[in-house]
Amino acid sequence: MPNKSKPNRLIAEKSPYLLQHAHNPVDWYPWGEEAFEKAKHENKPVLVSIGYSTCHWCHVMAHESFEDEEVAKLLNEKFVSIKVDREERPDVDSIYMTICQMMTGQGGWPLNVFLTPDQKPFYAGTYFPKTSRFNRPGFVEVVKQISDTFANNREHVEDIAEKAANNLRIKAKSDAGDSLGEDMLRRTYQQLINSFDAAYGGFGSAPKFPIPHMLAFLLRYHQYSGEENAL
Repeated sequence: MPNKSKPNRLIAEKSPYLLQHAHNPVDWYPWGEEAFEKAKHENKPVLVSIGYSTCHWCHVMAHESFEDEEVAKLLNEKFVSIKVDREERPDVDSIYMTICQMMTGQGGWPLNVFLTPDQKPFYAGTYFPKTSRFNRPGFVEVVKQISDTFANNREHVEDIAEKAANNLRIKAKSDAGDSLGEDMLRRTYQQLINSFDAAYGGFGSAPKFPIPHMLAFLLRYHQYSGEENAL
């Protein structure tokens, strides 16, 4: 259980989600220069963990890992940890959700992204159980492996980070280009059909997260094309 007598830096924040984590044993920082300056000064990787107050799996991971003294000790010794409310900082969430989707092919919350001290991402994922289960790597194992790789194979980390940053720049440039044509809309619709779970609903494999922009696209595509299956 979290130590209620020792609030962390989030206690001074206004966000209900951040305040939910204000008594975690993890030494959380809010998003800002202070955290990244500390990471540069101490030469540590950065964990950016993004969620929101009504997210079920965010609460599950908080209880399993962020309220856990073993996990907190690892994070406090080896990382600089930042908590972000996606409803307060949708700009930050959008960037790192794009990175997660590029790296893993899927997204959702909680969104956990590991960065170099100069804010370049090199590893990303969504929900991690504390120890490996559900065919998902455990957070303790992930944190230990990332810390070891950062310390002993920094060149590899920097190479991944530079490629991810470059891919993000390419995507941003592409997004700023011409408006979408009919062929692109059709291909996007087809990709959603291919990933839709007709038996149980949702897209992709479990654990599933409702992703509003997918549903908004399907509604607008139905209105645009008359395609009943989109609706």
